[in-house]
Amino acid sequence: MKNLFRRILLRIATFIGYIGSLLMPYKLNVLLGVFGDAIYTKWVSSALRKVGSRTSIMRGLVLLNGKYIEIGKDCSIGTRVVLTAWDRYLNFSYSPSISIGDNVVIGDESHITAISQISIGNNVTTGRRITITDNSHGLNLTSDELNIPPLSRQLHSKGPVFIEDNVWIGDKVTILPGVRIGFGSIVGANAVVTKDIPAYSIVGGNPARILKQIV
Repeated sequence: MKNLFRRILLRIATFIGYIGSLLMPYKLNVLLGVFGDAIYTKWVSSALRKVGSRTSIMRGLVLLNGKYIEIGKDCSIGTRVVLTAWDRYLNFSYSPSISIGDNVVIGDESHITAISQISIGNNVTTGRRITITDNSHGLNLTSDELNIPPLSRQLHSKGPVFIEDNVWIGDKVTILPGVRIGFGSIVGANAVVTKDIPAYSIVGGNPARILKQIV
């Protein structure tokens, strides 16, 4: 009985898809999507400090304090990306800055969050669901701090994050505070970057380590 019900649902869904393809061909749907993204980019750009020409911001952006965030030209910001610049958390004040260079691609559902400084150079490409942060809830994680709920702990930064030009970052990479990723480096999927990466390096793992250096 369940299998029969599933087959019926599948046929109904197939029929609806067929009718939909007649009413709105795929190419037209793509064109409308591009048009919608252009409108959304123009709308959300007014909430950011600066957005360069020919940059596209996909729908679903989660934005906090865009006045501290600038994006260069010819960039693509994926769907449901989270950009947060915290100038105040609990009773503490901060001076955040997020700077994204030219010709940068930020993958879908990525999260970039700053209380100090995050600087992404030109021609950087990231995969989906990456995290770049210059801060954490708590500083030394003593027993006293661990007795406080995470969201009730003060935000601390162990240093800014700098990503130099021509860096390629794979899916689900996490980049932690106080690191610099050197020119032309490649960070493998799922890596956790905890310290500086020299230029022209290929790294991977948790914590990330150098797999190869190109000289």
